[in-house]
Amino acid sequence: MSGESGQPQAGPSHAGLDWPTLQRDRAGVPGGVIRRAGAQGPRSWIQKVLEQITGSPRQWVTPSEVVPVTVLAVQRYLLEDEPRDTVPKPPLYCYDVTISDGVYQEKCYLDPSLNSLVYQNILKVGIEMKISRVSCLYNEKRLGQGILCIDNVHCGETLDAISLETPFRNRAHEEKPERPLRGGKSHYLALWNNEDPYGDIWLTDKQPEEYNFNNIKIISLSHLEMTWANRRNFPALLVRILHKSKLRYYGKPDKKMIEPYQTFLEVADSSGTVSVIMWNALCPEWYKSLRVGLVLLLQDYSVKKSYPFRMQPLPVDPQIKLISTMEICLNLRDPPTNIIIIPEKQVKPEWRLPKLNHRFITRSELDDMPENHICDVIGMLAFVGRVQRSKKKENREDFWSYRWIHIADGTSEQPFIVELFSTSQPEIFENIYPMTYFVCTQLKVVRNDTQVPKLLYLTTTNESRVFITGHRGQPYTYDTKVKNFIQWIKTKTDSGEMKNTVIGGYYPYPPVPETFSKYSNSVKVESLLTAISEVRKEIEDLQYREQKRIAIQGIITVIKYIPHSCATESASASETLRNANQPSTSQAAREESQILERDGKWHQDDRPMSSQCFQSTSTSLSPSKKRRILQGPYAKPVAVPQPEFLSQTKGNKPGMSSIFQRQESTSASILGKARKTISDRWESQMWREKSFGLIDHLHYSHVYPESIPRKFILEHRKFLTQQYNSQPAKYIPPEGRPPKLDDFMSARSLGHFEVTILGLNHEIAIDVAFLPMYCPEDVRTSQIDTLLTCMNYSCVYPPEVTVSDRFPGPRALAGDIIKAATELDRVHIIGILDICNLGNNKVEVYLQKIYSPENTS
Repeated sequence: MSGESGQPQAGPSHAGLDWPTLQRDRAGVPGGVIRRAGAQGPRSWIQKVLEQITGSPRQWVTPSEVVPVTVLAVQRYLLEDEPRDTVPKPPLYCYDVTISDGVYQEKCYLDPSLNSLVYQNILKVGIEMKISRVSCLYNEKRLGQGILCIDNVHCGETLDAISLETPFRNRAHEEKPERPLRGGKSHYLALWNNEDPYGDIWLTDKQPEEYNFNNIKIISLSHLEMTWANRRNFPALLVRILHKSKLRYYGKPDKKMIEPYQTFLEVADSSGTVSVIMWNALCPEWYKSLRVGLVLLLQDYSVKKSYPFRMQPLPVDPQIKLISTMEICLNLRDPPTNIIIIPEKQVKPEWRLPKLNHRFITRSELDDMPENHICDVIGMLAFVGRVQRSKKKENREDFWSYRWIHIADGTSEQPFIVELFSTSQPEIFENIYPMTYFVCTQLKVVRNDTQVPKLLYLTTTNESRVFITGHRGQPYTYDTKVKNFIQWIKTKTDSGEMKNTVIGGYYPYPPVPETFSKYSNSVKVESLLTAISEVRKEIEDLQYREQKRIAIQGIITVIKYIPHSCATESASASETLRNANQPSTSQAAREESQILERDGKWHQDDRPMSSQCFQSTSTSLSPSKKRRILQGPYAKPVAVPQPEFLSQTKGNKPGMSSIFQRQESTSASILGKARKTISDRWESQMWREKSFGLIDHLHYSHVYPESIPRKFILEHRKFLTQQYNSQPAKYIPPEGRPPKLDDFMSARSLGHFEVTILGLNHEIAIDVAFLPMYCPEDVRTSQIDTLLTCMNYSCVYPPEVTVSDRFPGPRALAGDIIKAATELDRVHIIGILDICNLGNNKVEVYLQKIYSPENTS
């Protein structure tokens, strides 16, 4: 590894203020004065603030007039240690905020004391903002340069539309590639993680080129392994890329590296496979152009002893030798590596370069796959969850970005459940939506057959790659299982699998084990139980889209049922949305076949959908094989239903939403009577005694629209995809008049419960949300009779229930649960809570499971 030289000078040197008091032409001075508002046009507020601060004896001012500005960009970067810093600090990420006053745009530095506004997604693109204090930070090594610093702000609401036509006041802010205002770093980072390439320094235009091999010496990897320690100069390598890792950013404030990136390539020739490490500035130049399967000619590389603790991925061909004693290093300098992509048509058979061998499995085969098995999958996306974030290490600012997805392949009633981490492919990760063909490689099996419900899902690895478009011509298209999937898809043009797809919402996964001891073994935390007095701090410490699971002790004292009141309105709005843009059936069929041939996606006209099953478990049992379990001191046998997300039923059985709609239209009188007899609230005597003496009562039971899974409508895929992605770093103008999230039909119709848990010391209480989940078989046999047993249910909507089954409806279920809650009066429980930070001061806390003292072992 070698450092980079020639980095920009530290300090505010890349894009300075223009000093309006200096009248001479600044065209030759970076950051000099440029455009001024014309005498006839409106006066720029930004310009007036600059004049005010340059005329002030202090380095900060309170603007004489505070007017709203709009936020166009929020961009993150790592700030180097200043020369006066003697003790290295942990990574400190800074933010440049681009604002517009309607006349000019200006890029400003956000004071680090306001970073929390970005962490919580309060300061974000598209909002109106008032700046009440600004300061100036000067670059003392350059003439007349400084940057505008935002010291105090009030963040307002999101605007419907913002104009991007206003010019930058300072020409330097328009220069490409974009550079941060402060420090010596040459680029910005992705806003929410460090794995994704972001900005215009990442090139994509490297193309294969014909090469004359007449006067070049090539060495095999096995020969290099035996002789590298005694060589100074290394002959060229001719290899094929078998695996490509996601990016690793290793920047730190005390390291003077311009582009501190690293990525691993696993390459092979006929004699073996070895790891190649690409360092620093070569990553922005080459990373996005290199893909698995390409043939490379590598010259002027270096070789070193391999890192002993890194696990190499398994070779695609078991016959190829795995070389683990050395690593190939590629650097922009020391020495300057020469990389050439060889066209596939120039590859000769006598080179005997290995072919790519994929490890595709079907969903029906997954049940027999062992823990940690590596595999590839192909299928149709049936569910795409919202982007979430998890801390890499406690007390650090670095996060992983991930989302849960479901993939159906037609070989099982159950989908693949995949924990999809960012693979340094933001152009795919941020643009996946249901009904799309999806391929993911190098997935690892995660399973636990000893817990109930069984745990079984796939998670990405460091070498995982994803594909959603351009499947034609990919090596995996010749795989038998891929061909079988394509044949299955062609038979599903009118099936429920194509229509019953879901996007977004709160996704409670992995499921919580049935006993507290198993839960204790499944989590990796310093303290297993969180005192209820510490919950507020746990909530406040969470950042945007971060989700955390904790365990608390307490007593359930209040349960209140909140019905899903907008189901009918959402259905009506959803129909309006569909009909507005829906082509005729014949036209849609023609378009679908054309699109399928073009980019490998299946686009279906989105006629009214039957309901789907939104659930969180990972193993399957057919109805005939459902096992019964006992849970808790009051528990009776309950069914463990099959944990599918999309209920793929045989025959034309009505979905849950159609059942609800039919019942509400044909049995209004029955439900009306039920409402009179069913209580929507239970309150314990203890609550009546203790509620007035509380020192703190936390209210986090509200379920926001973002947490409701929505039925996917193809015509609005762009809007829905944006809603469940992370907040972008730059403002994206909406296309036309966008709909509202509440216009889309919910994929669940049961409503939720507000549950109040009182701490054991009777001083603090917290309101949380509980989502009811049940199986129709047990509703029919009256086996939901305690809240504890209800917590064992997966989130299953009964697709096979008909009106004749006397399905009682959500309010009757609410009555059962509230009635059962009386058995928990004054009982000490352990509650497993999921805390979700949605940003912009919106936090939800979900009761995921409760344990009684008797079932903690």
